[in-house]
Amino acid sequence: MKKLEDILYKVRIISIQGDRNVEVSGIFIDSRNIDNDSLFIAVKGEKFDGHNFIQQSLVKGARVIVCEELPDYLDNTVTYVQVQNSHEASAYIAHNFFDEPSQKMKLVGVTGTNGKTTVATLLFKLFSNLGYKCGLVSTVQNQIGSEIIPATHTTPDAISLNSLLRQMVDAGCSHVFMECSSHAIHQHRITGLRFAGGIFTNITHDHLDYHKTFEEYIRVKNSFF
Repeated sequence: MKKLEDILYKVRIISIQGDRNVEVSGIFIDSRNIDNDSLFIAVKGEKFDGHNFIQQSLVKGARVIVCEELPDYLDNTVTYVQVQNSHEASAYIAHNFFDEPSQKMKLVGVTGTNGKTTVATLLFKLFSNLGYKCGLVSTVQNQIGSEIIPATHTTPDAISLNSLLRQMVDAGCSHVFMECSSHAIHQHRITGLRFAGGIFTNITHDHLDYHKTFEEYIRVKNSFF
């Protein structure tokens, strides 16, 4: 259990309605996973808007709602935190909830259009062979030492990512090598993490269906550094 006030560090808050000292058992951006005494972050995605699932999360037991737009009806047994950006807020909340795992390791991010997986994997294998216990976050797979964990995205969502980094800390990993996609940078999945180093491979005209222009794609990549 974590006290709400403690996990809101660095979050850009507009207002708080309710008890800021309430304790939460877990944090979620998917209302289907909500359980009792948890915190739900309403994130606006490309296909779905988490604000449409606030009521569902309350039925399932959420005690805290983090959102950009407050619902019309506020339950007086629930704490509502209105924030400027839910994506950004989810990253800071996740980092705080899992006790700032990136602060306890040497985290190296690899970004670029091509070569991210190769570079991250080579570094993981190199440092592992040098005797360090390492973690890997990549498109192909995630790894904690010799344990392989299936990957679903190039860079996981902020909550899944910080949970994974926490597992790596608990397993004794000193170095972690992670792919950082332009989507992940733009959607604040890596916001709040402390990087010991960053690597840029290259950039080509790709992902313009998402970024719209090559200039915007470059700007997002550059913002990582």
